Amino acid sequence: QVQLVESGGGSVQPGGSLTLSCATSGDTVDYYGIAWFRQAPGKERERVACISSRGNTEYAESGEGRFIITRDNVKNTVYLQKDSLKPDEAAVYYCAAPRLMAPFCWKIQAEYTRWGQGSQITVSE
Repeated sequence: QVQLVESGGGSVQPGGSLTLSCATSGDTVDYYGIAWFRQAPGKERERVACISSRGNTEYAESGEGRFIITRDNVKNTVYLQKDSLKPDEAAVYYCAAPRLMAPFCWKIQAEYTRWGQGSQITVSE
């Protein structure tokens, strides 16, 4: 089993930056693609970035160029750096691992069955 714990959320002003961390443990996480999702109030949860076990990255179109996802397999941690934050990006951010190992990122949200507890990001003056 893979366990995930997010940290690094908080409050920032518009245009500010934050880095979220997702500490993983349990199964051999090196073999899993890890994704970041976010859910804003009243909206569906959406995938914003993913990094495969091979280090290939994928980003949601809305955040391309302002999200940077990286992983440190020695520390078993995946990071999501967010730059130029906008107020409508305030949400709870979750990292997630899929049910099955694969050398790629699963695109279907239902494939992600292990979730962290979530980390709140607030964007306001």
